[in-house]
Amino acid sequence: MPRISVRCLPEVKLMSSVASDRLITLDLNQPLWDRFFTVAPLVIIGSKEANGNYDLAPKHMAMPFGWDNYFGFICTPRHGTYQNIVREKVFSVSFPQPNQILLTSLTAISRCEQNQKPTLSILPTFPTTKIDSVYLENSYLYLECQLDRIIDGFGDNSLIIGKIIEAQVQEKALRRSDRDDQDILLDIPLLVYLSPGRYSIIDHSFSFPFHARFHR
Repeated sequence: MPRISVRCLPEVKLMSSVASDRLITLDLNQPLWDRFFTVAPLVIIGSKEANGNYDLAPKHMAMPFGWDNYFGFICTPRHGTYQNIVREKVFSVSFPQPNQILLTSLTAISRCEQNQKPTLSILPTFPTTKIDSVYLENSYLYLECQLDRIIDGFGDNSLIIGKIIEAQVQEKALRRSDRDDQDILLDIPLLVYLSPGRYSIIDHSFSFPFHARFHR
């Protein structure tokens, strides 16, 4: 019979492979989301304060709701954003660009004793068109939303969903049939939040390998 040669992998590589695939059971008595990274959008929610001023606040637990024109985000009743939207029934959404990361960070500053965010006065903003709110200037996408519903009870958090009644996008960020999607990302990269505590810039992408019979 012919001899069969069997070649073994070096032990160090085998151990490394096993270690990288090992699963760790997490304690569900504690919040999970600080134990690993997840990718999320980074948006700025605009709302009107009771005194007539405007508030801007960053949110990353935010997304479209369905294929129709609804947008929602997670907030907490303890925040001014929640209270403003309950009272005014509207909110705006700005999608900042990567070169606005410091401005975005300023919108997260804590309120002072007068319940105000003093740094908001130095941020470049402009008014919305159909609701009473503001946008962060030079963002690439803007939405104006009318409150549809609030669902409380996700622990200390609530889901706020609005119906989009106005939308504007920078021309260079608009997808068109005569332009390659990759070229758009080279012209106007996307800012994403890597929760917890980091961010990244997307300027390259690849076509997703959908099955031929896939449909939404």
